[in-house]
Amino acid sequence: MNFVTVLVLLFAIATAVAVIAGRLRVPYTVALVVAGLAVGATHVVHAPHLTKDLLFNVFLPGLLFEAAYHLEYRRFVQNKTAIVALALPGVALAIGLTAAILKPMGTAVGALENFSLSHALVFASLIAATDPIAVVALFKSLGAPKRLGVLIEGESLLNDGTAVVFFTLALEVASGGEFSLFGAATSFVKVVGMGLAIGATLGLVISFAIQKIDDAMIETTLTTIAAYGSFALAEHFHFSGVIATVTAGLIVGNYATRTGMSPTTRVAVETFWEYIAFALNSIVFLLIGFEVSLDNLLASWKVIVLAFAAVTIARAVVVSTVTLALRRTAERIPWRWSIVLGWGGLRGALSMVLVRALPADFPNRATLMSMTFGVVVLSLLGQGVTTGTLLRRLGIIGERAGQEEYEQQRGRARVARTALDSLEAMVSTGGLPAKLAAEIRGAYERRAEDAEKKVEALHLARADLEAGAIAGARRQLIAVEKQAILDSGKKGLLGASASEHLFREVDARLHEIDDDCPPADSSDAEDR
Repeated sequence: MNFVTVLVLLFAIATAVAVIAGRLRVPYTVALVVAGLAVGATHVVHAPHLTKDLLFNVFLPGLLFEAAYHLEYRRFVQNKTAIVALALPGVALAIGLTAAILKPMGTAVGALENFSLSHALVFASLIAATDPIAVVALFKSLGAPKRLGVLIEGESLLNDGTAVVFFTLALEVASGGEFSLFGAATSFVKVVGMGLAIGATLGLVISFAIQKIDDAMIETTLTTIAAYGSFALAEHFHFSGVIATVTAGLIVGNYATRTGMSPTTRVAVETFWEYIAFALNSIVFLLIGFEVSLDNLLASWKVIVLAFAAVTIARAVVVSTVTLALRRTAERIPWRWSIVLGWGGLRGALSMVLVRALPADFPNRATLMSMTFGVVVLSLLGQGVTTGTLLRRLGIIGERAGQEEYEQQRGRARVARTALDSLEAMVSTGGLPAKLAAEIRGAYERRAEDAEKKVEALHLARADLEAGAIAGARRQLIAVEKQAILDSGKKGLLGASASEHLFREVDARLHEIDDDCPPADSSDAEDR
């Protein structure tokens, strides 16, 4: 088949899978992998291999940019310590733990007899990154709380670059090269730092260009240049294309959209990137399924199970460590969320591409490929399918669904009452005759009363909604107090010592609220 025919068939399969997945209420990405496994086994479609060039030049820039474009910078900054801890030292710790667990376990059961610690480190580094493609798509489809989504999304957007750098270092050590901790740290800082600089520069240049142009098609094209140009430029100079694209996406999505895009352009750009994400997601997950040979996986089931266990244990330790470290800070993670963060660390296309990039004569290459492909499939099918159940069992999705209904009805009541106030103002200023206003007033009053009755019914049915509403209001008032302290400090009404003391008091009261009704449970206003 020629390329166009294959592409059309892939999109046809993806469309059918999307419809079926929606009816069966299963994660779309997981359904795509299953479809890829099934179609790949029949050899009806000869799809292209998921190579590094294909992933890095086509899939990753678009998917990373789209996710970063829609990630609110404010929320990212609010959770920066947790995200950075998981994506940088967390990845390093996960690599070390995975290798330390895998090597003795494999030797003990006789499954990895010729597997050295350096080979274990290579595997641990290439499997370390949680897949931003899989995770972002899965959590959006499940409707997880926004802050939980930001933690998962922010971490997965950053840890690709960390994993690639560590993979390069581990491969060099396994190939007989010399390892220098100082050299490794310097290389890491340079690769990540320059990627950040390139992404920020191009993101700002594109944002300034968008401010000068009022044409939706041209502005959409400029965002495409920001996505793929930042990645290509950083990779050309051997820096982190992942970090560059994420940075450019954050800047364009949070700065250019507010300062340079008209409402019409904003809708056009968002629609364009939503479709790009859907198209790229569809193809990449199908290709993951096509890449895997079920016969090879079954033949290597023992080492795959060992590898999956090592990866899962390491992930659980890392998330638990970060959760404990942040428990007394404003970024504390509720324990139920930490379970989801640990289990939701899916692996995907990047790991499969990195293991394919190993030299043909690399020792244990076949074993490493079987382990990697097997862990990715187990992760996507096992963790991907059960994450929704886990969220429901922990009460995260169910409680949020009730909260969402409560918020919608309360919002309807508020909007209707606001409209009634505006109507009265129009009558009082002579903008609308009283007779005509009476006809309009009735419809709005009925709408407001209906919503208020539903709010009251929800209160009676679920007392936790009232507690959550009170907790949310208290958090908003505390935010007002913090702003008042800052304003007083700027005006010279409070000294630095007094300001710091007041901040500590306010933070202590915030912790008391969170202990009584954590954000995960109350779905407070900041997490909506």
